[in-house]
Amino acid sequence: MAVTAARGRLLAMDMVHAAASGHIGGSLSAMDMITMLYFHVMRVDPANPRDPDRDRFVLSKGHCTPALYPILAMRGFFPVEELSMFRRIDGNMSGHAEMNLVKGVDMSTGSLGQGISAAVGMALAGKGDGKDYRVYAMLGDGEIEEGQVWEAAMAAAKYHLDNLCAIVDVNGLQIDGATADVMPSEPLDKKFESFNWNVIRVDGHDFNALEAAFAAAAACKDKPTVLLAKTVKGKGVSFMENDYGWHGKAPNDEQYAVAHGELLRGLMGRMEQAGLPVSEQTALAYGVLSDKEGV
Repeated sequence: MAVTAARGRLLAMDMVHAAASGHIGGSLSAMDMITMLYFHVMRVDPANPRDPDRDRFVLSKGHCTPALYPILAMRGFFPVEELSMFRRIDGNMSGHAEMNLVKGVDMSTGSLGQGISAAVGMALAGKGDGKDYRVYAMLGDGEIEEGQVWEAAMAAAKYHLDNLCAIVDVNGLQIDGATADVMPSEPLDKKFESFNWNVIRVDGHDFNALEAAFAAAAACKDKPTVLLAKTVKGKGVSFMENDYGWHGKAPNDEQYAVAHGELLRGLMGRMEQAGLPVSEQTALAYGVLSDKEGV
């Protein structure tokens, strides 16, 4: 999974650079968690993306499609080459999650706060229909400043939605600066506990810790679970890490060259750890758009 996530980061960078637009910082922070969900945790079938018994994922921070779309592609929902259509007027890959145009997307999102409410509805429907599917929703720690998030949290607890797992990407930054400065939200654990949620703090970049956290969430009964995942915005690119300026802008050609080089070396390191053949050529052949699309 570490190799897959590293590939995903390269693909995300290629997409945003080629489009000259997109939200790269929060996508890089979310990549490991979305990879874990689709490649280890969730029950999904790319050949039957609307299977009524599938697990669901809602990207409540819906602008971070550069994290979601590459993972869906690598999971087999559509060819990786289609990522080159990201944010193109003649394409179907909009900058925010779009369920009617992108195979594998379970809910259209973008207006912050609304995704978690949709996820609560999905989980409630599953309970009512006697289904055993689980619903996962990823929020940003800036997003939870929205009041609708807490209305959804109240409803999830009231209806004992133990089939719902929220993940808050706690990278500490939002578009205008640090969350602690813009609108302080800590202590998040105490807030969710007061809403009668099961709370798990986890390192959002540690696959072993994430595996254990998702297993603990599935084992919890009678209440919803939230994973408070500590992450690094811009993870994997030195000049983007922990810099809120990279919330929603694309790198220029010079910046892209540096970022691409760092992410490529990161992928090669992950491949080496996994015992895969390692060279720049083999790493690029792992599905990066830059060779095929000239970006």
